[in-house]
Amino acid sequence: MSKFMGEDFLLHNDAAKKLYHDYAETMPILDYHCHISPKEIAEDRHFDNITQVWLGGDHYKWRLMRAFGVDEKYITGDASDKEKFLQYARVLGKAVGNPLYHWTHLELRKYFSYDGILNESTAEQVWEHCNKILQDPSMSVRKLIKMSNVTLICTTDDPIDTLEWHDKIAADTSFDVKVTPAWRPDKAKNITKPDFVSYIEKLSEVSGVKVDSFKALKEALHNRLDYFASKNCTVTDHALEYVMYKPATDEEIEEIFAKRLAGKELTKDEDLKYQTAFMIFEGKEIAERNWVMQLHFGCKRDNNTPKYEKLGPDTGYDCIDAYYPMSELADFLNCLHTQGCLPKTILYSLNPNDLQIINTILNCFNEGPTVAKLQQGSAWWFNDTKLGMEQQLKSVAESGNLSGFVGMLTDSRSFTSYTRHEYFRRILCSYFGTLVEDGEYPEENLDILGGIVKDISYNNAVRYFNFPLETK
Repeated sequence: MSKFMGEDFLLHNDAAKKLYHDYAETMPILDYHCHISPKEIAEDRHFDNITQVWLGGDHYKWRLMRAFGVDEKYITGDASDKEKFLQYARVLGKAVGNPLYHWTHLELRKYFSYDGILNESTAEQVWEHCNKILQDPSMSVRKLIKMSNVTLICTTDDPIDTLEWHDKIAADTSFDVKVTPAWRPDKAKNITKPDFVSYIEKLSEVSGVKVDSFKALKEALHNRLDYFASKNCTVTDHALEYVMYKPATDEEIEEIFAKRLAGKELTKDEDLKYQTAFMIFEGKEIAERNWVMQLHFGCKRDNNTPKYEKLGPDTGYDCIDAYYPMSELADFLNCLHTQGCLPKTILYSLNPNDLQIINTILNCFNEGPTVAKLQQGSAWWFNDTKLGMEQQLKSVAESGNLSGFVGMLTDSRSFTSYTRHEYFRRILCSYFGTLVEDGEYPEENLDILGGIVKDISYNNAVRYFNFPLETK
């Protein structure tokens, strides 16, 4: 019987152990997609207790607690921080097979030097232990980032954001981790949302362009893209229900835009036409700047209406969607490719059933000189589990170029989520090690596999995103 989460946790053979310990373990982390706050980095926030670190905005944990019947008072309600932590500890002790069980214990070991087990009986001890460490003045957001061996972080930022916190971080020479913005223009894309018109007014103010037409919107966004470029942005991200392709004439789009500015409701067909035109514009701008376009899709959001109205978005009430006309994804990419403006693109579907479909589509458009110009993104959200990561790795390997994969991201709001990279790297090395042990890859080429492990862990992302970092 193996020791619980011992040194060789998830490493099932000698080849896997060598690949992880000799190649992956000490590689730095490049977090090219997350939702952490640049303000908290700039101010170097200190946390009063472990609940603030763990439960403050982590809807992964909130969903688990709800599944165990925990009252909302102890999740997002007015219970004390200690009461919330004790409830999470009680739940975690029974969360067998859930990745949170592993992630939580990896975080306890990495950041709090706690090698025990968290459950209901140890909760008081762990609460006191972690909080004592957090009282150390040096135990701040930046300390957690440095402990994680992170070299660069891309936050997620709206076109109207001032990026002032990025300026403050960049001006602070005492902190050598690069923090750059990532362009996330969902509010300008989501034309049917109730706050769209008020958002356009704000965009007009910030961009210096009166946005009274779709043409003017594109000019305003172009100006803001230039501004983001001046702050070293090279990454974009778009959240879509699915990647649609419903082309329309310029005149149609202007009519749709004017109709919405007038406060009128749009039809579904009009919405799809607008979003298509918007994303084609985005693709062209991204390609012109040699940035990377990330497309996240396959999520049905805000399903619990009473909870959404009370708690707002990103509180644990989203799910996997299964409606994707994948032919439209292919048509969208082909539209950009035909016009010579298809950027480097990473495709993430929340539905694991789409893995092979995505791989066959993206390989229709891959071409030199960029390695894996279009690629499937890391197992994401509900899929960043052991099974989800294994499925994604095997899918990419079987139909494309796994050696060119840009690797893991955190997609998190927590500063202790970087242990997910360790989890991923162990699974990656176990996958490669099994190929060697099963005679599917030559043992004498283990050094080649080691180089691939290092590339997927870090180097590929440096190259692909054009980050100002050295490969390792």
